[in-house]
Amino acid sequence: MVRSRHMPKHFAPVLAATLALLFISVAASLMFGARSLTPQEVLDGLMMRDPGSYEASVLQKRVIRTLFGLICGAALGTAGVLLQAVTRNPLADPSILGINMGAALFVVCGIAFFQISSAHQFIWLALAGALLTAVFVFGIGSAGRGGATPLKLVLAGAATSAALTSLVTAVMIPRAFVMNHFRYWQVGSVGAGTWESLLLLLPFFLAGLAAAVMTAPALNAMAFGDEAASGLGVKTGTMRMAAAFAGVILCGATTAVAGPIAFVGLLATHVIRMILGADNRFLIPMSALAGAVILTASDVIGRLIARPGELEVGIVTAFVGAPLLIILAMKAKVRSL
Repeated sequence: MVRSRHMPKHFAPVLAATLALLFISVAASLMFGARSLTPQEVLDGLMMRDPGSYEASVLQKRVIRTLFGLICGAALGTAGVLLQAVTRNPLADPSILGINMGAALFVVCGIAFFQISSAHQFIWLALAGALLTAVFVFGIGSAGRGGATPLKLVLAGAATSAALTSLVTAVMIPRAFVMNHFRYWQVGSVGAGTWESLLLLLPFFLAGLAAAVMTAPALNAMAFGDEAASGLGVKTGTMRMAAAFAGVILCGATTAVAGPIAFVGLLATHVIRMILGADNRFLIPMSALAGAVILTASDVIGRLIARPGELEVGIVTAFVGAPLLIILAMKAKVRSL
């Protein structure tokens, strides 16, 4: 943890490198797919030189998909930081704690039992499911001697996620219309992003990001312990609830529109923390940028390796994130932040 007010060492070059990777990821997302576009075709399409052309039509869809992926990745990266800071658990992630699957279960039940089809209704169901699952996991992880230890939270989250996954499957299998509608959504994808879903997600993302930035100094103080933070004037209970609520809002809203994409928050946060340290004032915005890069790049990789089709981005991030989780779990330093 960074214990001073100074900017972390190497912050400027890391920021420049992250922005460069973001630019490369965006450019690749616009250029590559079932049909590749040249840089000149991309520029022509962005400048609307021939709005009726095939290239312009393809580019318009990719612009929406790219912006959607950037916001989803940034939201998941920010949620990962908040959940890790609140639980003081470096393994905390919306997917590992079962929050994503809680949101998914509520959405699937809404489709199956209440014939809900509106994205506006999806997002409120997902938020309710994410919030209830977070309360349940934290409650189970806090039971018994020692309170909410990192290991207990991970075990509670893994067990809850497995149970919720089984429930989602049980709801979907006998209902073909639900399975057909959500079989790709269930593994996480940004390919179905639209302007409607983008504008629906944006207010939740901005609110969650603003709350994360405002609680960052308090989270830094709480890393010393609640007693030390209280001595510095931090209202630990209020700040912890505000940060946790922001994290749940971010991952719940993202899950509603993109599906339960795993490991982005875990991967983005650990990469940035390893380079810059754990000062949340810098870790939060940089993890948001890193999450955007990771999700956008993963989406491009999924399009390239399965051309002319595509591999869902949730599969790509899981393929990369699962080994990382194993490595982190094997290290002795993952007991607490």
